[in-house]
Amino acid sequence: MDERPPWSRRRRRTLIGLAGGAVVLGVGGLMLPDEYGITSAFLAALCAFLLIVATVVFLAIPGPDTLHTLLRTSPVAGAVLVVAVLLMLSNTGSLRWLWLAAAAVAAAWTAFAVWETRREGG
Repeated sequence: MDERPPWSRRRRRTLIGLAGGAVVLGVGGLMLPDEYGITSAFLAALCAFLLIVATVVFLAIPGPDTLHTLLRTSPVAGAVLVVAVLLMLSNTGSLRWLWLAAAAVAAAWTAFAVWETRREGG
């Protein structure tokens, strides 16, 4: 059985920071006045979501060089492209430019991931 390398200090700090942010902002959401409490609760939910995502990524990519591995993963890039294009097509409001930019970045990421995978032969 493969022995997984221990997590780096940076990974542990990221997870601890996100967990701490979720707890502190969640408590702040209960203690602060209405408008600040709702904002704090939303930020706590965002921290909790990012904590889950980071944990999944860190478990899926055990070794160093996580960013480069994610950049070369064409299925993830393709999924991000599909979601960005769907959001762009469904939005006719003032944020359409944001989804257009996200779709363009996702298209570039997908092209890079496919090119990098083909270049390496894997």
